[in-house]
Amino acid sequence: MNTLLAIVGATGTGKSALALDLAEALAAEGRGAEIVNADAMQLYRGMDIGTAKVPVAERRGVPHHLLDMLEPSEEASVAAYQREARAAVEAIQTRGAVPILVGGSGLYVSSVIQDFAFPGRDAEVRARLEAELAAEGASALHARLAAADPAAAARVDPANGRRVVRALEVVELEGSFRPGLPEDREPWQRAAVVMLELPRDRLVPRLDARVERMWADGLLDEANALRSGPGLGVTAARAIGYAQAIAQLDGAATQAEAIAETQFLTRRYARRQVSWFRRYRDAARVPADAAPGDRVAAALALIA
Repeated sequence: MNTLLAIVGATGTGKSALALDLAEALAAEGRGAEIVNADAMQLYRGMDIGTAKVPVAERRGVPHHLLDMLEPSEEASVAAYQREARAAVEAIQTRGAVPILVGGSGLYVSSVIQDFAFPGRDAEVRARLEAELAAEGASALHARLAAADPAAAARVDPANGRRVVRALEVVELEGSFRPGLPEDREPWQRAAVVMLELPRDRLVPRLDARVERMWADGLLDEANALRSGPGLGVTAARAIGYAQAIAQLDGAATQAEAIAETQFLTRRYARRQVSWFRRYRDAARVPADAAPGDRVAAALALIA
């Protein structure tokens, strides 16, 4: 069975380009490869420019999985993603190809390569708690959480109503809620991880330029189309750049202000990504600005 290969790192480090280069190199060896998306926002249809989704015409004929699966109005579920992604990985391996998991959404990557299960869900319980949230507010529900599970309440932001509702739902269904990943993170299956790294003083200019490119490439038109549809759900609304573009369209921000805020949020997100991926102690750390051939060689060495 071919080893699962994950390519991770901060936004702007060239993960997608490396995945495509690697897939072509594997094809040249007669091994074949297919790419599995691990970017939460690239699950959404119509959100292409702001998420840096590789256009179909630029995918070099390499099969891609778990892109454009959801409408922007739908809420993404990491548990559902885990099921779909693992099924895709196993199907690729059955075909004799190498599965390449690519993305910067830390929890989504970890949900695939690490062996843990997510707590259950109950639509009726969730609906009732959301109604209570609307009526009573997040603070009141957080007080209930503190009474039921003090340890969980200490780790859930009292102002984050969505997280409080989820915690109460899990407590009601399973008796306790433990946010975050389990302590004993065993691998789901053997996986090799490449982490693309770039010093912050070289990454930040890349990120700032990337945001400016988003506006030049038509992010405003993309955001306007989304605004004209059913709207953005809870998950999609967190995609950096779209709220800022919509604020510009609504006259609530100038273009300079919208771009500046998006750049700030992108830099902050990249810092969090770097922090998350540091937990992969066995990852091969590869300079993001290394020559393309050197990056491919480093990845190939892990699955030789």
